[in-house]
Amino acid sequence: MLLQGKQSGWGIIHNISHETLDNPWGIKSMRSNLLELMSTFVQVVELRSFTKAADALQLHRPAVSKFIKQLEDDLGVKLLHRTTRNLSVTVEGEEVYQRAKALLNDVGDMMATVSPNQPPHGRLRISAPLALSHTILIPSLREFQALYPQIEIVLTASDRLTDLISEGIDCVIRLGELVDSSFISRRIGEVQMATCATPSYLDKFGIPLTPGDLVHHKAINFFSENSREVMEWKFVVDGHVISQRPGSTMLVNNSDVLLSCGLAGMGIFHALRTTVESHIDSGRLTEILTEYATVTKPVSILYPDRRYLPPTVRAFVDWFSDVFASKHQF
Repeated sequence: MLLQGKQSGWGIIHNISHETLDNPWGIKSMRSNLLELMSTFVQVVELRSFTKAADALQLHRPAVSKFIKQLEDDLGVKLLHRTTRNLSVTVEGEEVYQRAKALLNDVGDMMATVSPNQPPHGRLRISAPLALSHTILIPSLREFQALYPQIEIVLTASDRLTDLISEGIDCVIRLGELVDSSFISRRIGEVQMATCATPSYLDKFGIPLTPGDLVHHKAINFFSENSREVMEWKFVVDGHVISQRPGSTMLVNNSDVLLSCGLAGMGIFHALRTTVESHIDSGRLTEILTEYATVTKPVSILYPDRRYLPPTVRAFVDWFSDVFASKHQF
């Protein structure tokens, strides 16, 4: 079915759908493997490779190329720009990708709904901060895999704010207050913060007794890779929240590096308690300013705004919410 003229990807799919519904004979001209073509296209876009998509789909590479050409012929637009080294998505291709992925998710959700005995299956792309990945998510993932052995997890562990849509992420775990109003979010709890340094640092430079004393010390500060903003250290003093931003001896944008610098005795640092607790217990770090409560950070799970959650995402969101609650982080 060749639709000529410049139309948006959704307009093309919309026209095909209505032409098929309004004209029963149109069904005969519609490829019976349209869902397979769309699924192949989605894989190629997300993996940015025909070869990787062929491996993921367990197809020969020529079959993937043939499917993409069939889809382009059916829609009457070019979806991908291909060279020997690069693959990029056209404007029409990007819109078709977004709509096709949503449609495939809805089909999967429908199948799971009408086939309640069919467990969630398929690939689940998750993004999570490094600190929560190390201390909460990864130590518990074997339990999730035992519950849902047919779900393949693709985990992006990073302190960078990922873009769910452009990076093809199904759901993301976020620390801090949310600004992504276009996404559905579920706040699952909060994590406590702790201020620490090595015993050797404190022996040499002394122990700060109040948050105000931090100005006289060397600090390892964390900054956001996206906004470049330096994280404030927040304490509760006399019932009021005060913010400190001690002078830096080191600025880092990675929580693993933050911890490594702290353990190396480079200065005082402010981090998630869950990442430093074992080092405090072992004596490698000393927690300071314990008389002053710190301001907790909210933890949320975000996913694109859809009427129907894919079964894989629903399973993960429910499971991780329970896991986080069981850790008693707050």
